[in-house]
Amino acid sequence: MGAADRAQQPPDGDERGILTGWLAFHRDALAAKCEGLTDDQLVERAVTPSALSLLGLVRHLAEMERAYGVWALGPRSELEWVWGSYTDHAEDDIDCDVTMVAESMRRWRSEMRRTDDALSSHPTLDEVCDGNGFSVRWNLAKLIGEYARHNGHADLIRERIDGQTGE
Repeated sequence: MGAADRAQQPPDGDERGILTGWLAFHRDALAAKCEGLTDDQLVERAVTPSALSLLGLVRHLAEMERAYGVWALGPRSELEWVWGSYTDHAEDDIDCDVTMVAESMRRWRSEMRRTDDALSSHPTLDEVCDGNGFSVRWNLAKLIGEYARHNGHADLIRERIDGQTGE
């Protein structure tokens, strides 16, 4: 993904356009941090003893897409996580190996599409969502916040891997 292909910061405008624009910007920022790396580099840990890697962030954000997009914006149902039940409080989305790269990237993209589809079924941001009982606005803001927070981690991990910096 070249810089010209990436979503830019959204211009000022209506609230929905701003929120979906920031979501697109942050999704593309994470994709750019992963671009051009080998599978080994994608699972390289940030620093010892942390298990955090770029692929771990991708997997975590697939879960956030599920929780605050697909599930929250969908019909009332039990939340089913992408990677596991988390009943043991394990962070199954963080500790990664190279065998997980292709499927993890595919699932992250799939969850993004599913979130976008669910979002298109809500004409207003004030609408309360069946999944978690919060508004569309709240869920979008939460999802953007997850990306923004973790893109800071992604910046540092990518810089440690090959020196690349920037948005």
